[in-house]
Amino acid sequence: MTEKYLAQPDLDFIAQVRGLGGETLKKCYQCATCSVACPIAPEDSPFPRKEMIAASWGLKDKLICSGDIWLCHECGDCSDLCPRGAAPGDVLSAIRFVAITEYARPKALANAVNDPKKLPFLLGIPAIWFAIFAFITMNAGETMTKIFEFIPFFDWAHVHEGGHVIAQANFFSTWFVDLTFVPIFTAAVIIFVLNLKNFLNDIHENAVLEGKTDKTSLDFKAMLQALIKVIPTILKHDKFNECESNKDRSTPHMMVLFSFIGLFIVTAIFFLVLYLFQTPGPYSQLNPVKWLANISGVALVIGSGMMIKNRLDKKDDQITLYKDWFILVLVFSLGATGLLTEMARLAHMAYVSYFFYYLHLIAIFNLFAFLPFSKMAHFVYRTAAMTYAEYSNRT
Repeated sequence: MTEKYLAQPDLDFIAQVRGLGGETLKKCYQCATCSVACPIAPEDSPFPRKEMIAASWGLKDKLICSGDIWLCHECGDCSDLCPRGAAPGDVLSAIRFVAITEYARPKALANAVNDPKKLPFLLGIPAIWFAIFAFITMNAGETMTKIFEFIPFFDWAHVHEGGHVIAQANFFSTWFVDLTFVPIFTAAVIIFVLNLKNFLNDIHENAVLEGKTDKTSLDFKAMLQALIKVIPTILKHDKFNECESNKDRSTPHMMVLFSFIGLFIVTAIFFLVLYLFQTPGPYSQLNPVKWLANISGVALVIGSGMMIKNRLDKKDDQITLYKDWFILVLVFSLGATGLLTEMARLAHMAYVSYFFYYLHLIAIFNLFAFLPFSKMAHFVYRTAAMTYAEYSNRT
């Protein structure tokens, strides 16, 4: 027998969804065209009709804990075919963002990241941080060298010998880079791990309650096997390619995804080479890893630029809010400042290169520090939801 469910409407949640891009929510009259139109919805218990009903009734607890909201890729087919213009794709996008904020800890930081009034602080804090350490790097080299004489196996300077070489480490010490980003990246990973634990428990409980799985408990070993099966689907963007209305989003999304994978590999290799083999940069442009870095950087700029262009071209059909622009501009800035830093260095324009590197560091800080709280967190949650759907034999 199906368990009884007591509906507890949350009017604030309805207002929140409408304010985050789902303003057309109340136009829905539950005709189910959206579920029929969706090419990736399961035949049994499809979406997004039931999500539109739950959102209209303000059933926040039911929606936030549902893995189905993450299986939607916002392709736009349902919105194009909706006879009432209810734009289910935009509504589900808004619900997903509410979920990101709901699972995020600490809440105050999540609210700050998504408040445009707090943007000057989000940019100003790392700007001051990096300015202080840049001053130390450029003006206290001798002092820092003496301090590092007491640290075995490590030297203060991480640059090639020869004053003619322009290296960003002369402007901002590699030690300060790692002192900043290793803890921030570690904190982001820990936050995601804690959030995903709650997230997976919630969507499993929801799936059991609604009869969408034959699993009675979570088996994380089996889920890891499910993740391995899901990864090719994500890398090939199979779900994006099943859609029609916004199929043009597939290529730029793939470019950005593979760019980040490439840049992660490059960063990991250079980190290991620096600390294990004591081989500092800058590296030759003929270095294969450098080739990967340059290709990834160019792809990141082109891919994010195409995503911005798509948003601008469809501004009358697709709602774009601050949360969308924040991450789009941040990703584009990350790629652009990285490439400009290198181009200025190769052109022997030291201080121009340092300036762009300064902006690049601020962009990286914002990406890492606020990753669990921004729209980009959808990559982690969607991957987890797709993995759970594979593991749970979604019915």
